[in-house]
Parts: sequence; structure tokens; C-alpha cells
Amino acid sequence: MRILNASNARRYRLALDQPPRQEPAFVQIGSDVGLLAEPINHDRIEIAQAERFDVVVDFSSYPIGTQVTLTDQLGDGPTGQVMRFHVTRQAKDDTAVPARLVEGEQLTRSAATVTRSFVFDRRRAGWAINGKTFDPDRDDAQPRLGATEIWRLDTDAHHPVHLHLAHFQVLSRRGRGPGRYDAGWKDTVDLRGEAEIIARFTGYRGRYVFHCHNLEHEDMAMMGNFRVV
Repeated sequence: MRILNASNARRYRLALDQPPRQEPAFVQIGSDVGLLAEPINHDRIEIAQAERFDVVVDFSSYPIGTQVTLTDQLGDGPTGQVMRFHVTRQAKDDTAVPARLVEGEQLTRSAATVTRSFVFDRRRAGWAINGKTFDPDRDDAQPRLGATEIWRLDTDAHHPVHLHLAHFQVLSRRGRGPGRYDAGWKDTVDLRGEAEIIARFTGYRGRYVFHCHNLEHEDMAMMGNFRVV
């Protein structure tokens, strides 16, 4: 399944109300941009706005007639019920998730030539980045085409930060390693406190935006421009 959080402001913690007895509930094989280097097992998945997860769910251990519900542990009442699966028949399946999915490239700090810092917080004029609300005529960064940069992101709230054009990997959170849901190439990071990402600007020259993907925050000017030169 390809899971996308397309809500404007809600985060989800997805889980099965009847987890499989022996297998993990979810085997993640892909993230925002593509396949992971190797699969990751999850009992639950926390997903912020605009994030994507490719997962395999194995229903073969459930007896026929079982109803399995995908729930949101952050929801209340009906909002906690996302999708119901009915196990209706047996089926042959000789497939398996390989231990290695792709030969992935892991970016290191030494690859970066520039480090930038951006603080996402609220100001009187609206939701801001480095104390400034969005100005369509202002460039907040000018990375060179082909360059690799480290961006240090910080906040005192939840902000799913999304970069247009540039794909990145998560280097750290609060001075430690990446979180459990940070694997692979991404274009959106669920920012909760401080995080470092390493991005490669290999697309095209021109102006692009980066912003909080909580749509209310984005609409209230939590967005910046970067120009690839």
C-alpha cells in the first residue's frame, strides 16, 4: 500500500487493531521519494502531512472472516477509524520482501559545502521562518546547481517541512541519529524540535519554495524561496 497523509493539518499514528501474531504489522519498503535500501518493520506508523510510506501488509495469518481495522491512535471516536479490511478467502502468494531493495546512497556530512539554519516559529505577523513571513520577491537561500547542503531546522511545535525540487536525507534529530520514520530519500520531514537534513540540488536552476505543509501555517506565510543558481 502507498500511504499518503493528504490532510491539511492532522498527523496520524496508524496501527492495526488486530496485529498479526508473528509478523510485523507493516513492512516499509519505500518513503517519500522511492525505495529504501532495505525494509524496515513497524508496529505503527507516524505520518505527518505530505509524507508518504510504501508498506507491505501480510493478511495471510488472519482466519477467513476476520475484519481488521486500520486505526489512528491520535484520533478520537470516528476519526480513529481509517479503513477496514475483510479477509474473505485464501490465495497463493510465493512472493517475499527481499532483504536488500536497492543499492542506496548514504550522504555524509563531508559531502556538504554549505550549512544553513532555519527556525520555524510563530510571530505576530503569522507563521514565520527565521522571523520572516513569506515574501515572493525575497530569496532565503541560493544553493548552486549540483551542490550538497546541510540545513539545520528547528521549531518549538510540529511542522512538516517540505522542500520543492530538492530531495534529502535526515542526518539527525536533537543531536542524535535519524528517527525511525526518517529512512530513505525524502522531500518532507516531520519537524519536532531540531533536525538536520542533507539535500542535493541536482534538478534545474530557478526559484523554488520550501514551507510548512500544515496548510494553515503555509497560508499564514510560513514559506520561503530558494533559488538554485
